[in-house]
Amino acid sequence: MNTLILLTLSLTISVSLSKTSQKDGGFTVDLIHIDSPLSPLYNPSVSLTDRLRNAFHRSMSRAFRLSKTSAFRDSKIEADIFGLPGEYIMKIQIGTPPVDVLGIADTGSDLTWAQCQPCKKCYKQVGPPFLVPTSSSTYHAQSCQSESCVVLSDSQLPCGSKNICQYKMGYGDGSYSIGDLATDTFWFGPACFYNVTFGCGHVNNGSFNEHVSGIVGLGGGPLSIINQLNSTIRGKFSYCLISVIDEASNQTSKIHFGDLANVLGDDVVSTPLVMKEPSTYYYVTLESVSVGHNNLSYKQSGSKSTVQDRGNIIVDSGTTLTFLPRELYNDLSSSLTKAISGVAVGDPGRYFEICYLDLNLDNVPTVTFRFTGADVAVPPVKMFVEVENGVSCLGIKPSDGFAIFGNLLQRDLFIGFDLVKQKLSFRPTNCSMH
Repeated sequence: MNTLILLTLSLTISVSLSKTSQKDGGFTVDLIHIDSPLSPLYNPSVSLTDRLRNAFHRSMSRAFRLSKTSAFRDSKIEADIFGLPGEYIMKIQIGTPPVDVLGIADTGSDLTWAQCQPCKKCYKQVGPPFLVPTSSSTYHAQSCQSESCVVLSDSQLPCGSKNICQYKMGYGDGSYSIGDLATDTFWFGPACFYNVTFGCGHVNNGSFNEHVSGIVGLGGGPLSIINQLNSTIRGKFSYCLISVIDEASNQTSKIHFGDLANVLGDDVVSTPLVMKEPSTYYYVTLESVSVGHNNLSYKQSGSKSTVQDRGNIIVDSGTTLTFLPRELYNDLSSSLTKAISGVAVGDPGRYFEICYLDLNLDNVPTVTFRFTGADVAVPPVKMFVEVENGVSCLGIKPSDGFAIFGNLLQRDLFIGFDLVKQKLSFRPTNCSMH
C-alpha cells in the first residue's frame, strides 16, 4: 500500500497546471446524461419507456461488472451484458493543438483512454475525431519502466521490442481497449494540464457507441484523473445530478473539481470514505435504512452478525439503480408495502418486484439511508420511477452481498468527494438551479 501511495504522489507531481477558469484553482465541466436531448447519443425516436428500460438493463450489466472486480466477490448478480460502462459523458480535449474527446465519465474506472490512429481494429467513431499522436507536440509514449506503467499492474501487457508500455482494459460485455500508455496535455474547458497519463487506444472493440471517443476515468486509483490532478484539485470533486425525465430540459448536470467542489452549508452531512481494494471504487458504510420511523439494520446476506462491514456499499454515478443485500431489501420492501395503500401490480418489463398502479406519492413514506455519520433522506419521487404510463416501481434491486447507491437516488443531492480528508458529503440541492 505504501508503494502505491508513493507512486500516486509521483504521478500527481508530474502533472502541472497551465491555467484555470477560476483563480482558486477550481473548474467545472458539463456532465451530460446519455439520454438527455443534449447528448449526441440521444435518439428522439426511442420512447421514454424504452430509454428507461435500457438504463435499467445497463444498470444490471454494470452491477455485474463491478461485482466481478470489487471486494464483493460473492455477489450472485446475473445479467445479460449490455451497453455502455456509464451513464454520463464529458467533453474534454487532449493534445497540442487540442482535439475534442467525448468520453464516458466513469467513477468505476481509473485509466482515461481514447481511440487513436493508426487504428488496427477500432469501433466506428463519428463526431469527435480520432487522436493522432504524431500530430500532438506534447504527446509522449511511456516506457515499460515508467512509474505509470508499473501502476497498471494486471492491465499491463508484456513489453515489446520498442519498450513502450501497453495496456489492456476489459469490460463486462467483452468490450476492450488495447493501446499505448502515454502522456499529453489535457484541457477541461479553459483549464489546461500537462503530462496527464492516458491510454492511446489502437485496438478497441465491443459495444461502445459511435459518438463516444473512450472513457474518462474518475475512480479513486492512482491513474485516475482525480489522483493525477491532485496537486491542483487536492483530491476534491463533486457533482449535482439533475433529473433526465424532462425531455424539454436544456440543462446539464455539473461536475466540479478543486475548491469549486466544496459542499458547504448547515444541512451538509458527511460520512467517511473507506479505503479498500480495488482502490477504484468509492466505498462508504451503510448502517441501516429507515422507512418512516421503522429502522432496518444492514446485515450482510448469509451472515449471522449484526455488525456492519466497513465499506459495505459503493457510491456510483454510473449505475442507475440502487442494489441492496437481499435481506435488507426484503425488509425494506416489506416495510414499504405495509405503509403504502396502493394497487400493487406486476412490472410489465419484469425488472422490479414492487410496483403500483397510479401511485400517489403522498402515501409513500420517506426512506432514509443511514451512513456512518450521515443520514440521507430520499423522498418518494426518487424512490419510485414510472416505467410505463401509470405504473411506478421501486428503483431498488436485491443482490446477494453486493451493494451500490445508484444515481436515481443521487438526484438533487450535491455530492462531494474529498480523497485527502477521506470523506463523502451530501447536501440536498435543487440541481437544476445549481
